[in-house]
Amino acid sequence: MIFGVPWWVFMMVLFIFLSGYMAFRAMRAERELEEKYIEQQGKVYMDRIEEERQKRMQQERDQQVSH
Repeated sequence: MIFGVPWWVFMMVLFIFLSGYMAFRAMRAERELEEKYIEQQGKVYMDRIEEERQKRMQQERDQQVSH
């Protein structure tokens, strides 16, 4: 007994805090993965927009030259 409380009570409190810390770490890591995925998908989207813009500009140039 420590301060009139059984030792296993202290261990349970310690495990509760440890569990909370591990859950917090897992949530933070998951959020970072989601942000990286979102950034990657955003880059793919922006690349497609840029490719489409380039195609349109090339088509407009081709039409101006043929007239």
